[in-house]
Amino acid sequence: MKIDIKVLGPGCTKCKTTYTNVLEALKQTGIEADVIKIEDLEEMMKYNVLTTPVLMINGVAKIKGRIAEVKEITDLLLK
Repeated sequence: MKIDIKVLGPGCTKCKTTYTNVLEALKQTGIEADVIKIEDLEEMMKYNVLTTPVLMINGVAKIKGRIAEVKEITDLLLK
């Protein structure tokens, strides 16, 4: 089953760093995933997001309001 990852954020530095860290974690683990970066505010509101960035894996918000580090993402992906 392919993993679905979304990074929600308006395009700030924290959001871009989280997105980059997701790509690096996927590279390190060799896991295939569909990665989507959502910057549209109306689209983000559908996920009831109050603080950004948000890292969602398979529809579940795993990390909110801070940069998700590569090691954290790797750990989440390998669970």
